[in-house]
Amino acid sequence: MKTAIVFDCEFLCLEGSQRRFWCAAHDPDPVIAQIGAVKLGLEGDYPLLDTFKAYVQPIDRFGDRYALDPFFTKLTGITEENIQAEGVALQDALAGVDRFSDGARFWSWGKDELNMVAISCYVAGIAPSIPAYRFDNAVKLLIAAGMPIEDLARTPSNKLADYYGVEHPPLQGHDALDDALSVSYTLQYLLRTGKLQPDVFDRT
Repeated sequence: MKTAIVFDCEFLCLEGSQRRFWCAAHDPDPVIAQIGAVKLGLEGDYPLLDTFKAYVQPIDRFGDRYALDPFFTKLTGITEENIQAEGVALQDALAGVDRFSDGARFWSWGKDELNMVAISCYVAGIAPSIPAYRFDNAVKLLIAAGMPIEDLARTPSNKLADYYGVEHPPLQGHDALDDALSVSYTLQYLLRTGKLQPDVFDRT
C-alpha cells in the first residue's frame, strides 16, 4: 500500500527559547530528544498502519549529553529517566525512523526536519542520513484541503484534530508521537471525506 509518514519531534528548550529563537547565551541548541511518526495509508479507507517512537540522547557540540531543563520536562513529559532508560544515539534514531518509513515521504507540521536532521546532525558532527528532498510540510496539505490561512497560523499540531472535530483517543500535547497522531487523524478525516485527495501527497 502506498503510504505517507507523518512525524513530529521534540527538541530542547528553556522557558522563552522560542521567543528568543534559541539565541540567548544560556539557550541549548535545539537538538531533538524525541521522534514520533505515524504511517498513513493513502489507499482504501486510509488506515493508520503503524507508529514509531524513539527517545534520543541530546548531545551538545562537545559530545556531552545535555541535561533536560525542568521546563522542557514539564512541557513534553520527557524525563531524564526516559532518556537514560530508552534514549538512543541520534544516528540510531534516524536509522530507525528511516527503516520505519520504507522509503515514503516524511510530512511534519512545519519543518521539523531542520531540527531532526540539519541542526541535530550538525551539532553531533555526523552526516545527515535522510536527504532533504524526502521531507515536506503538512501545512501544504491543509491548504489544499481548504483550511483558512489565518486558522493555520494559530493552530498548533496538537490542536489540529480538535479543530476539525475529529474524535480520537486522548493525546498529550508536545509528545512527538501524539502530535504526529493529531495531524494523522486530521489527514485521515480529510481523505475519508474527500476534502483532500491522495494525489496531493505527490504533487505539493
